[in-house]
Amino acid sequence: MSGSVLVIDQGTTSTRAIVFGPDALPTATAQEEFPQLFPQSGWVEHDPKDLWRTSLSTARIALQRAAAAGTTIAALGITNQRETILIWDRKTGEPIHNAIVWQDRRTASICATLKAEGCEPLVQQRSGLLLDPYFSATKIAWMLDHVDGAREKAERGDLAFGTVDTFLLWRLTNGAVHATDATNASRTALFDIHKGRWDADLLKLFRVPRPLLPEVKDCAAEFGIAAPEHLGLSLPIRGIAGDQQAALIGQACFAPGMVKSTFGTGCFVLLNTGPKPIASTHRLLSTIAYQLKGHRHYALEGSIFSAGATVQWLRDGLGIVRSSAETGQLAEKSDQEQAVYIVPAFVGLGAPTWDADARGTITGLTRATTRFEIARAALESVAYQTRDLIDAMQKDVQQSGVSLDKSVIRADGGMSASDWTMQSVADMIDAPVDRPIVRETTALGAGYLAGLQSGLYPSPEEFAATWHLETRFEPAMAPARRDAKLKGWHEAVARTVLKP
Repeated sequence: MSGSVLVIDQGTTSTRAIVFGPDALPTATAQEEFPQLFPQSGWVEHDPKDLWRTSLSTARIALQRAAAAGTTIAALGITNQRETILIWDRKTGEPIHNAIVWQDRRTASICATLKAEGCEPLVQQRSGLLLDPYFSATKIAWMLDHVDGAREKAERGDLAFGTVDTFLLWRLTNGAVHATDATNASRTALFDIHKGRWDADLLKLFRVPRPLLPEVKDCAAEFGIAAPEHLGLSLPIRGIAGDQQAALIGQACFAPGMVKSTFGTGCFVLLNTGPKPIASTHRLLSTIAYQLKGHRHYALEGSIFSAGATVQWLRDGLGIVRSSAETGQLAEKSDQEQAVYIVPAFVGLGAPTWDADARGTITGLTRATTRFEIARAALESVAYQTRDLIDAMQKDVQQSGVSLDKSVIRADGGMSASDWTMQSVADMIDAPVDRPIVRETTALGAGYLAGLQSGLYPSPEEFAATWHLETRFEPAMAPARRDAKLKGWHEAVARTVLKP
């Protein structure tokens, strides 16, 4: 079979659509940003109309550009911002509330109460996750409790829940399919990652009615047909994965021990642990990496909530840079002797700290501090947090039989375009960072899944051979300087999480 695949990559701040050819290289692309909504401090929402509108508009543009080059599209793949939730009416298809975004912290008190009641061990054992507002379950309960009549409708089966992939799938198929894949299901805190099914005890704990939930499928599967009125042609939907797992696939990290780090709005480090999950004892997450032909592979994950979001804050909040690219240029000119640290806890801290109540701090300021040092501190915060995750992963895998291969840390995402940032990460983790030729690895992963299901692309092992290095960043920082900078970072974090 020949042809190309279209991917809708629905992210936190923008939506992309990319066409990948028979050689799995991008041939057409489109991208559109959309508004971020902040109804209250710590709350983050998206208008579902924006998610749908930008998915259609970018997909149509990419298809037009591909058609102009004579490209035939065989299948559609979807990848999405994970943990973000929507609930909609099954009859009308209309959402009952704005989407609550993964960054949202409105359910922090609910999580704290459940933790105090001793519920976290059950959640961690079944779902591989921790009790944190980051995950979908408490968001679902909040929406059902705060929209008039929603809980009663949900119990009757009149409402449908979905992460963004499920919402797009429902819309594209005109309500014919209510489904998700195993990776997205594994991020809800409602899914037993060992048995591969929704868990009755977790549903009861979080007060989520079973009729709300979608069917769970493999990542490469027959998900339904996109109706022709949406994209101009009937298109089989054959691949779905949450964005970070899609990036792991796109980076061809199929061997246990391989690591990828995606530097986007947040930063997410995933370590492939193979066919058996590793229960973290260092506040990391066990999650499904991918599921193919009914066989699950797992990953350890560390989640950083603010990476590119910190740079976006410099641009849109403080106005000290005009573009993201300018940040590295400022950092290059900064006074290296100033020990300025930004702990970007704008929506709390993720792994391995997991403090939903923490808020951002800047330490080490003097009268000599300028926007140059602030820019450097913003970029370095990503490197420091990545080092914390790698250290936690190494501790978790010591007794597991899986060795973390620090020679294969593959970087992708928007921030990976910054040479200064990637060098900073390599220096701080004291290991090489590899940046591939194809940097849109999230979309590539979903495209590979759709192409695999369509017979366009080869087995994972053969696909891995097509991965090509663009740049390797070797660590160049003296150990004593690295240790001193890390010491200052951990002191800054301690001040951030210190309770009055």
